[in-house]
This record gives sequence, structure tokens and C-alpha cells, in this order.
Amino acid sequence: MTEIKNNTRILAIWLFFSAFMVMCMTGIGAVTRLTESGLSITEWNVVSGTLPPLTEEKWISEFEKYKQFPEYIKKNQGMSLDEFKNIYFWEWFHRFWGRLIGLVYALPLAFFLTKGMIPKGDKRKYVGLLCLGGMQAGLGWIMVMSGLVDRPSISHFKLAAHLSLALVIFSALIWMGLKNLNIQKISVPKSLTIHGLIGLASVSITIIWGAFVAGLDAGMIYNTFPLMGTGFVPPEFGTTPFFYDPATIQFTHRCLAYLTCLIVFTYGMRWMRYNMKLGMALSLWVMMQVMMGIVTIISIVAIPIATLHQLGAVIMLFILIYSFKKMEKNLNSLQ
Repeated sequence: MTEIKNNTRILAIWLFFSAFMVMCMTGIGAVTRLTESGLSITEWNVVSGTLPPLTEEKWISEFEKYKQFPEYIKKNQGMSLDEFKNIYFWEWFHRFWGRLIGLVYALPLAFFLTKGMIPKGDKRKYVGLLCLGGMQAGLGWIMVMSGLVDRPSISHFKLAAHLSLALVIFSALIWMGLKNLNIQKISVPKSLTIHGLIGLASVSITIIWGAFVAGLDAGMIYNTFPLMGTGFVPPEFGTTPFFYDPATIQFTHRCLAYLTCLIVFTYGMRWMRYNMKLGMALSLWVMMQVMMGIVTIISIVAIPIATLHQLGAVIMLFILIYSFKKMEKNLNSLQ
């Protein structure tokens, strides 16, 4: 019994650490996007691309490759080598961190499977999660390739898909990690569970919409609050294609944030009756996240603030997942 308990604790630590690395990856991805670094590396070299250029000759070679593609030709003509090194670093670090996550997850997984430390019924889930990680890497490269053809930009739909898959992986890691801990379950009304599921859906949609905002640089316009121009609704709303207009995307992201704040805040208030700390964490964090979003807009998307806003969204997701684990019996009964 002691050995089983030790095994589950080890698995939980490993899974939580992997989840933490994925959360950090969303922050690194945010910086990569905000510094417009994502198209600086024009090749995908799984092994040789692990290290950045180490000599001046190799730096010049990478820079010459970059000059052949639309981003340099149409946007960055005249960029210096030092400026190129800066954007190259963030894309390289983004890829390097992805490789590191793969190793941190895959190597212990192989060991745990060999030692029989993973329950038989869960083996497919653990291996499936590794496959999702491989898909995420492939989706990332598809994103980059799409910006190396004609337009020096990445589709906001592809960006949203890439972030969504990262959050699916993060959520699965957290849920599986919690499964390996002896979390005390609480008896709560089914209505609270349904309330939480609605909150999870609204948080997820708001995060995806945030990716649309990032992909269209929609945070760079209407940098005032609460008005957008002379009113609450921007003049572009309803006059341009809905999913392609930056002003419309920012406006709908704001509306989603207000709705999500209301849903999650009241969800947290209801939780206070059963678990004060969890209820306060839910209610206070969602309010903090909205305020961080406002500061991001007012600062004209200052990179440190915008990155914290993205990380805050992932933490919000974690708190919600933890609340579901506390009322897992209700979730099972709804299936």
C-alpha cells in the first residue's frame, strides 16, 4: 500500500511539473507572437535545430535564409543582424522549450511504463497525451509554414487552434495529476456543477477569442476603457466581416470577458459555502484577470503585461479544473 501511495505521488509530481512547463510555454508563445518572432526560423530541423547558431558565419547564413521570405521582403527590409538575432532567439527558445517538454514527459513515461507504475486502465491515456504533444509540434510547424508563402502573417484561426490544443494538453495533465492525489471530495448540488461547466465553457471561449485578438493585432487599436472610440461599441461593428475585423474581435472579446467574469465570480461565491478558499480563489482571480486585460489594452499591449494576462488565463483554467475534482461524483453522475 505504501509503495502504491509513493508511486501515485511521483506520478502526480511529474504530471504537475509537465503541466507547469506547458503553462510556461503559453507565456513564451505569447512573447514570440508579440515580438513578431514566429517566422524568423524558416526551417524545421528536429535535431540540428536544437542549438542556435554559435558562430557569426552561421548567424549570417540564417539571416540570408530569412531574407528570402515574405516577412523580410514586405515588412522588415533593412533589418540589422542584431535585430534578427533578437526575434530569432524567441522563436528558437519557443521550439527549444517544446522539445524540452517532450523529453520531460516522454522519458519518465517510458520508465514508468517499464516499471509498471502506471495503472493498466490509464496507459492509453498517458500514451495518448504524448501523441497530442506530437500533434501540437506538427500544428506549430503548419502555422509557421502558412506565413512563409505569400503573406508574412499567421492565420488567427491557426493560432487559436495551436493555443487550444496546448490548453487541452495542460488540462489533461492537471486532471491526471489530481487523479493521483487523495483529494477530499465535497458533496455539492448538481446545479453548482452545471454552473461550473458553463464557467469552463465561457473561460475556454474567451481564451480562444483572445488568440483571435492576438492574431489580428486587435489589441493595438481602441486602447481606452470602457469606451471604444466615442462609444461602447466600435463604429466598425456590423459593417465588416465578423471574424476578420480587429475592432469587432476586440469588442466581442471584451463582452465575453464581462460575461465570463459574471459567471465565474458567482460560481466562486457559491463555492464559498462549501470551501471558502476555493470560492475566494475563483472569484478574486477572475476579477484580477479582467483587470489585467484592461491594463493590457490601456498599455497598448505591453509585452510583460500581455504575457501575464495569458498566463493568468491558464491559472484560471487550473482553478476551475481543481473545483471539478472536488465535486467529481457529480461529474460522473452527469455522464
